[in-house]
Amino acid sequence: MRGATRDGPGHTVGVTETSDNRVRRTTPPVKLRSPLRRAVVPVLGGIGVLVAIGLFTWGVAAYISRGGAETTERLAPTTFTVGSVQNAAGIVEEDGPILFPGLNTTSGERTIVLDHQGDDPTRNWRIYYAHPVGRPDCAVEQVIGTRTFVDCDGATIDVSDLSPPDAGVNPVVENQRTLIIDLRGVSGTES
Repeated sequence: MRGATRDGPGHTVGVTETSDNRVRRTTPPVKLRSPLRRAVVPVLGGIGVLVAIGLFTWGVAAYISRGGAETTERLAPTTFTVGSVQNAAGIVEEDGPILFPGLNTTSGERTIVLDHQGDDPTRNWRIYYAHPVGRPDCAVEQVIGTRTFVDCDGATIDVSDLSPPDAGVNPVVENQRTLIIDLRGVSGTES
């Protein structure tokens, strides 16, 4: 090899000729000679990759949200389809009111109680919050198979003693067949 110099065993630096008389330049590989460099450089490279992944994820999330803090129908739907009015009325008649924990609220903290009275499954649906009137911090538990509940103090109360929902939270019977809970009136604070 003409014009080549050796930079240690097995490493040729400079100009080399190949078997087909082409000239190519070679450079030595980067050597990390210090034990500290050999330990720190890969760690810093890994941290750099993780930062790049985090920034990319944040960028995608910022793009998707388009900078808005408003909830969307996709994140917090304003209606919840319960199902057939016949099936729901049968469940309430046999097992008592139906509880929906944290039902599609933006905070995910409110539990809604769905009750039905009467023989007509398309009428007389009622919604309550699962706490006594005026005591939003006192959750209730249903006595299984009944219309009664036990509050945080151990007192037994009827479903009608539960807190009514905010204005705009209503049961809706659609086409005399489907029961929907309209949650448009759910707000962050209770009135």
